[in-house]
Amino acid sequence: MTPLINPVTLFFASIFTSNILLSNFLGMCSFISISKDWKSSFGLGMAVTVVMTVTAAISWLVLSYVITPLGLEYLSFIVFIVVIAAVVQILEMVIDRASPALYMSLGIFLPLITVNCAILGAILFMQIRNYGFVQAVTFGAGSGVGWWLAIMLLAAIRERIEKNPVPAGLKGPGITMITIGFMAMAFIGFSGMIAVQ
Repeated sequence: MTPLINPVTLFFASIFTSNILLSNFLGMCSFISISKDWKSSFGLGMAVTVVMTVTAAISWLVLSYVITPLGLEYLSFIVFIVVIAAVVQILEMVIDRASPALYMSLGIFLPLITVNCAILGAILFMQIRNYGFVQAVTFGAGSGVGWWLAIMLLAAIRERIEKNPVPAGLKGPGITMITIGFMAMAFIGFSGMIAVQ
């Protein structure tokens, strides 16, 4: 197990200096597609945060009490994907009941959280770094909040860009990728402050 990192330090490091999206570029598909609309971005960001936190906790328990004791490490990827799929399915049913409008606006991207590589990436980072339970949950929550923060920032920037003239060659994906690049450079500016090992 990794030496105990202060949970507050780990939480803020996973949001800013080791942002799962802007440092590792995991989860870009839904990030770019949904970030056109602020409300949908907020909903998806919250859903990813919940899924990442819950799956980090469950995956750590399954890894520590089932996979490792039985020597089934070679099945860990499959087990993690099953855990993510189950959590997403439950969350999808809850959102459908609680907010049908949000459910419709998220469309196909809600069930696609299952294959969002940011969530699997966070779980694999947890496994590789040998985090304890508190570290795993803190890292999962911080990574989710970091993803949510990034999508909200991009949605806000894209809404501003829509109201301003953009050269024809940069409209659409071009200006979006440039914006993401600038956001990633801004987050890299925090890298000297806190590091996640």
